[in-house]
Amino acid sequence: MKKGFLIVVLSVLLSGLTAYFIVKNAVPAKGSVQQSTFTPDSQMVRTVNLSLSDYPDFTYAAENAVEAVVYVKVTIKPQQRQQEIDPFFRFFFGDEGFSGGRERQGSGSGVIIRPDGYIVTNNHVVNGATTIQVTLNNNKTYDATVIGTDPATDVALIKIDATGLPAMQFADSDKLRLGEWVLAIGSPLGEELRSTITAGIVSAKGRSMPNYDGQFKIESFIQTDAAVNPGNSGGALVNKQGELVGINTAIVSTTGSYAGYSFAIPSNIVKKVIADLIDFGSVKRAMLGISGGTVNDEIAKKLDLDSLEGVFVSEVVKGGAADKAGIKAEDVIVAIDGEKIASMPALQAKVNSFHPGDKANVRVLRAGKTLDLRVEFTDGTVKDGTVSSDGTVAFYGAQLKADDNGVRIVSAGNGKVARAGGEDGFLIRFVNDQKVSKPQDVIDIAKKSKRSIFIEGYDANGRPAYFGFGKDE
Repeated sequence: MKKGFLIVVLSVLLSGLTAYFIVKNAVPAKGSVQQSTFTPDSQMVRTVNLSLSDYPDFTYAAENAVEAVVYVKVTIKPQQRQQEIDPFFRFFFGDEGFSGGRERQGSGSGVIIRPDGYIVTNNHVVNGATTIQVTLNNNKTYDATVIGTDPATDVALIKIDATGLPAMQFADSDKLRLGEWVLAIGSPLGEELRSTITAGIVSAKGRSMPNYDGQFKIESFIQTDAAVNPGNSGGALVNKQGELVGINTAIVSTTGSYAGYSFAIPSNIVKKVIADLIDFGSVKRAMLGISGGTVNDEIAKKLDLDSLEGVFVSEVVKGGAADKAGIKAEDVIVAIDGEKIASMPALQAKVNSFHPGDKANVRVLRAGKTLDLRVEFTDGTVKDGTVSSDGTVAFYGAQLKADDNGVRIVSAGNGKVARAGGEDGFLIRFVNDQKVSKPQDVIDIAKKSKRSIFIEGYDANGRPAYFGFGKDE
């Protein structure tokens, strides 16, 4: 009898607890609002509006970070012809008036990264500016000077004469996660909208973008859906703690206005670049010395790979860091110092975190085997006149080869030749009014020139063309 009584009591207790938890979970959280509606067949449907505590709170991040974001106003007196204007200048300043030499004004944003007046912004915001003015969030305005720029990452460092400024702390951008909330802070569309804050999530990491006129040679962008417009460039991308995770740089749009996609330079890249600019006056960039691309289906099938992650090495620069370490063509780079390398942008970002002379372990896949190779990074410079294994000759970043009618630019590279307008396939006929027939002629004439080098010939389509550059620019 007693046993039966205990069973009944326990059953009642369990039923009561079960009912309690069902009711508790069904009741909306405190502060939320529950509404009930009925379907045509008399079925009740409940909807619940969540309480404020269930939403992310950006107030701390916004109120603190906004103090370190500045408005940057620049004045430029263009000297270029209309067709030579950098696409970013067209985006910020428009086409009007460039050919007349009239001063134009544009604007962007910047982020204070040290209390003594150091501010990071985009290179395309201050490039070519004759004057730069910075307005803080407290409305104080200062003249600024350029400390250094790095077109390859589109980072620039400027400085104002001030102390005790509210500086923003750097976060580790490698720890950003997809879907994480971020804020974009800047001055879109001019001074009237200074210190605008928008919110979004991290949509993607390691993104590449179309390469406009040689911009963004190092690409591993953070993609977000936080609204960014002209004027936001150089502004801050911050996490929920109010720390800097990126510098807003560009949008992809068919209209010139925000269309749902914005891109930021990761803070880890920015931090390394500005440290070099402060310490050395220029960026000390490590080079691996390979060309290739992210593994695709075709490569994976050819090499019998289990994954599409990694960077396929199509060519190794003779005498470069990779060559000396034993990396070979058709290797697949999958990790550096234990960090997984899934794509070419990821490889670029990782290599860019090193300085020339630094060493790292590079893991490669070769013929079904995994190899760990020790690499010592170099600065990537190749002396003019250096002859490669394929017979080409180095000349200001380009590779030259003799042609029946002159000297052919086999590869324009990323140096002065490319920046001046030289392109793959260009046929050089004259250098400084002197006819050339072999690469050594080009090297010898250039050495004798005191100030500039002027090259005449035919472009890849056979049309007469020319370009020039200063030796000391």
